[in-house]
This record gives sequence, structure tokens and C-alpha cells, in this order.
Amino acid sequence: MKNLLSIQEAAQLLGVSTKTVRRWDKAGKIEAMRTPGGHRRFEANAILPKPRGSSLTVAYARINTNQSPKDLKQQVKLLETYCKDRDWSYQIIKDIGSGVNYKNKGLISLLELICGEKIERLVLTRKDRLLMLGADLILTLCEIMGVEVVIINSPEVEKIEENLDEDIQDIVILFRNHLYGMSNPTNAGLFNQRENFKEGLHDDDCSCSCHLSPSRVGYQQLLKNTQEN
Repeated sequence: MKNLLSIQEAAQLLGVSTKTVRRWDKAGKIEAMRTPGGHRRFEANAILPKPRGSSLTVAYARINTNQSPKDLKQQVKLLETYCKDRDWSYQIIKDIGSGVNYKNKGLISLLELICGEKIERLVLTRKDRLLMLGADLILTLCEIMGVEVVIINSPEVEKIEENLDEDIQDIVILFRNHLYGMSNPTNAGLFNQRENFKEGLHDDDCSCSCHLSPSRVGYQQLLKNTQEN
């Protein structure tokens, strides 16, 4: 039985554990041969996934809402040129939205194609075009679904910094509203009271709850409200 893989070699080729290989063999998902001693042996061509039916390449482009449409056109042109130079059959998906918005329409369409095993390859100019936070999760999904990911890494340092500024602002607003409910005027006022309390905290040595100052009462109310939110 020359040129056959041991169970350890098969597991390494497939990127799974030997326990998973044994389970797949028992379930008939992959085919194994047996040595005279009863050990499993595998043919690489027999256990590797068959080529997917679609050879479609998807190129994803995104800009933030404060960017010029020209930026999106330049990004799309770069993706198109890259795909055409390699004779790939491709589709462009475009988004105009925040890098922390997980519900951008184009992103949802892309995820549906990935999960539906309808694409072979994903092309990006940069990883953060997917999401500012969470891009690695989508890349891991691509790996699981067998989708090749190509990142061109076009050097646009100044534009990266501009996009980063807006995304950071979005993140700050998102977490502020989530933690403190700042859209609620009551909580906004209590938040200010908390800041005033913190300034005078070290000057007040009294820790008795029966002599709470108005600022401490407001601070306790703020803690209660934020816990409820």
C-alpha cells in the first residue's frame, strides 16, 4: 500500500483531528482501506473535497458614509482590474456604510453567498473593508466553507486613518449608548453627577451610608439605572 496516508497524515491534510477522521470513516463520509494489521490508510484524492460547482469570484468594496463616491469607484476599479488580469469570472458587491454595521446590505448578500457555497473566491483591497471589528470571524467562515480569500492590500495610509477615525467614533457612540443609555435624559444627567462625584471622592472621608451627599445619592441611582439597561 504505497503512497497511502496514515490516519495522522490524513487528519493533517484535512485540518481535523484523528478522532474526526475515524468518525467520518465510520459514517461513510470518507473511504479508508485497511492494512493486514487493521490500520486505516487513505488515498489523498479520495478524501479531499471535490471542487465546488461554482467558480465565481466575489470582489467586495465598502466606503464609509462620509467618503466620496469617487473613493468607491476607485476601489471597484482596482478590484475589477485585479480580477480581469487573472481571467476570473467575478461579481462586484458594494456597500456604503459604517465599518461597525453588521447589517450592511452588501455584507449580508456576501455572507449568504459564502454560506450557500456559491463562490470560490473573495477578493478585498483590505481586510477592514469587511468590518472594522469582526473581519477575522468572516475570514474564518470563508476558511471553513472552503472560500479562498485574496487581500490586495492597496497602500492608502491617509484614507485608512480617515476611515479609522469615523469607525472609532461609531464604536464610542455604540458602547456609550449601550452602557449608559445616554439617549435617556435622566441617565445623561446622572452621568454628569457621577463625574462631579468622582472629582470630590477623595476629599470626602465619610463612608457612612446615613450621611450620603446628594452627589452620592445620584451616583447610586446612576449605578442602578446602568445595571437595569
